[in-house]
Amino acid sequence: MFDFCAAPDTLDRAAWFACYLTTGKHLLFYQAFGLVIGLMLITAPVALGLGFAGALARRSRVAPLRWLGTGYTSIVRGVPDIAFFLFVPLALDQGLEYLRHRVKCPDWELPVRQGNDFVVCAQAKLPLSSAPQFWHELYGVSLAVAAFAFVFGAFAAFVLSGAMNAVPRAQLETAEAYGMTRRQTTWRILVPQMWVYALPGLSNLWLILIKASPLLFLLGVEDIVYWARELGGAKTRAYAYPHPDWRLWYFLALLVFYLLMTRLSELGFARLTARVSRGQATAGNMQGGAA
Repeated sequence: MFDFCAAPDTLDRAAWFACYLTTGKHLLFYQAFGLVIGLMLITAPVALGLGFAGALARRSRVAPLRWLGTGYTSIVRGVPDIAFFLFVPLALDQGLEYLRHRVKCPDWELPVRQGNDFVVCAQAKLPLSSAPQFWHELYGVSLAVAAFAFVFGAFAAFVLSGAMNAVPRAQLETAEAYGMTRRQTTWRILVPQMWVYALPGLSNLWLILIKASPLLFLLGVEDIVYWARELGGAKTRAYAYPHPDWRLWYFLALLVFYLLMTRLSELGFARLTARVSRGQATAGNMQGGAA
């Protein structure tokens, strides 16, 4: 990155580290921190939307919707997360490619399933082999977001469903007595009041999502764990910047990063809880008033 980095062997210690920490791979390492944060910021609202839909489905008077909501939360909560992290991207990828294959290659005569291989025509590949590398990376991240949202959406649905049940039934009955429809009662009485009960569970889910972000490595995404292992491993004289095994220091940097994210999240949720508790007779609000 710097002009004096052309000959690393001639540099003093400070200049050597300045050049080492600004190599192309290190810049990708720094970008991976932004990738992890961006993934969480995108996944959280998507998972919350799925959870909200699942919670409403669990409360629906329509039996098929109720079965769907209950089945979604029960199945995902009962199966190890890693199974869905590996299954959802694969199923989405093959499903989308199969649909494109049927549209773009109607004259294809060979079976798509050939033993253990999944074979579609070149035009149906996602993304196309001729697409820039950026689109390949974006597609991989999109599949990762879908997998994370699918799993955490089920847990969010369970949390939101419990929060809805925690809203005093008397308030819902009062709304119905005033002539509100079920829809009006849900959106004007139930939903605004459920958040104070849901936030403790949602905050836990957010922290679990932060801790689960290293699973991106299993999905083929070059995240911070991938680069920490890659850069921290011992490098011989065959490399421009040889060094012994420094993985301890790289993973220590990840430890600091995750602890900082956790602390900032706790502060954010504490302020959000205090805000939504205003005017509500909850335990948290009473303690805040007593203080």
